[in-house]
Amino acid sequence: MNLFSLEGRVALVTGAGRGIGQGVAKGLAAHGARCVCAARTRSQLDETAAAIRAAGGDALAVEMDMADLDAVRRGVETTLAQYGQLDILVNNAGMNIREPLEEVNEEHYDRIMAVNLKGLFFLTRMAAEHMIPRKQGKIINIGSLTTGIALHSVSVYTATKGAVGQLTKAQALELGPHNIQANAICPGFILTPLTEKLWSDPTMRAWGEGRTPAGRLGVPEDLVGTAVFLASAASDFVTGQHIYVDGGFMAGEKWPLPPKSSQ
Repeated sequence: MNLFSLEGRVALVTGAGRGIGQGVAKGLAAHGARCVCAARTRSQLDETAAAIRAAGGDALAVEMDMADLDAVRRGVETTLAQYGQLDILVNNAGMNIREPLEEVNEEHYDRIMAVNLKGLFFLTRMAAEHMIPRKQGKIINIGSLTTGIALHSVSVYTATKGAVGQLTKAQALELGPHNIQANAICPGFILTPLTEKLWSDPTMRAWGEGRTPAGRLGVPEDLVGTAVFLASAASDFVTGQHIYVDGGFMAGEKWPLPPKSSQ
């Protein structure tokens, strides 16, 4: 038995058009999962699905805006109509607006909350309705460094990712009796099309690489191994966990001790 095989499983990955979602979708498909790639931008989804098929996998592109619960429901219905089951849900779709707390307006607050938390909550509930009768399922939520710490000028995003961490534990508690595992992957600083501009700033790049013990920023492929583990039978007794894939960022801060001669 291959503990990491996803043959016969169907995965729904949100935010699969680019970045982390695209990398995870390709990774799950490479291990045998039939992959439903969901996001708002059709052209990006088609690109992801085409890449999976070109590698010999099975993929379906589904347009889905996480802030629109009707669209979320249609995405689940399309998955079930196409494949007849839903075994793995990767809640990756998310958004952020970087601004100081005092500049946050209600429109920005509501949008971030709708995508990062409300949409995730109800998509998970819809997926669980189909997992519970089958007595199996894997929920993988994508958290953040801000699931465990705060970063400046992203207060609303931080609130949502902290909530995702606690929600993961609640999901594990309530869905565990149905043999459904819920865990969170919390990425560190990952280079994606969305973060390219931020990390192109030399000061930011130097800080990010210097603050990460691995000495580099991550790439979406760095998350694939953890995602496959959490989606597979290898993690059947792992639930309610937050796994930081961050090159060691959360391990601690470098301590600027004085030279021994001055101690």
